[in-house]
Amino acid sequence: MENKNGIRFLYCGDTAVSVEFGNEINAEINNKIKSLSMDLASSPIKGIIEYIPAYRSLLINYDPGLISGESLIKKLKKRTASLKSAARDKKTVFLIPVCYDDEFALDIGNVCSHSGLSKDEIIKIHSGTDYLIYMLGFLPGFPYLGGLDERIFTPRLETPRTIIPAGSVGIGGKQTGIYPLASPGGWQLIGKTPVKTYDPEREAPILFSAGDYIRFCPVSKTDFELIKKDADAGSYSCEIIKE
Repeated sequence: MENKNGIRFLYCGDTAVSVEFGNEINAEINNKIKSLSMDLASSPIKGIIEYIPAYRSLLINYDPGLISGESLIKKLKKRTASLKSAARDKKTVFLIPVCYDDEFALDIGNVCSHSGLSKDEIIKIHSGTDYLIYMLGFLPGFPYLGGLDERIFTPRLETPRTIIPAGSVGIGGKQTGIYPLASPGGWQLIGKTPVKTYDPEREAPILFSAGDYIRFCPVSKTDFELIKKDADAGSYSCEIIKE
């Protein structure tokens, strides 16, 4: 089903509906997803259990005992027909310290070779952008970020690693991101953060949300160890700015 704005409403089994706002990844579509999420938060529809943002859609889980899929789609069509864009005058930016030392930047040589740039140039470019968090997935708290400079686009490893340490920062094709947990992966590792972006012991386990921004801030190995000590003790808080 599709409305006059080109928004598609798709059944996902008998307890979920996907609202698709487009067929590409861009900030405008992400803003529409954010707008609908904010609208549902401020004015809930009875029967909705949760909603999960993705690159170009919002998955809405509902209780069929409280609302039918057909009725939910009708309500969502009305909401999206008059949906206003989310305010863009301020953004929430998480300043994430990253150590780009060779100990953590196992693949930065590959990025240098592929891009023709020096390590210092890559670090300057990588840390010189505020990255929009389009969605969280793959692992709890893994941020899919938009805004990587095309000069440092680098293909994934031909053979993925069986274990990548938590906190590793990598580049995978046109994207960059942070591994929140130790896991297999094929991204090119260029640094590491001592910050726990996912901690199941925290009241809010995931540090940030879709729609927020991340700014990578280079730190020395000494500062990395100091921050890690505080982070492990649960006493470190990332700097957050609104701009």
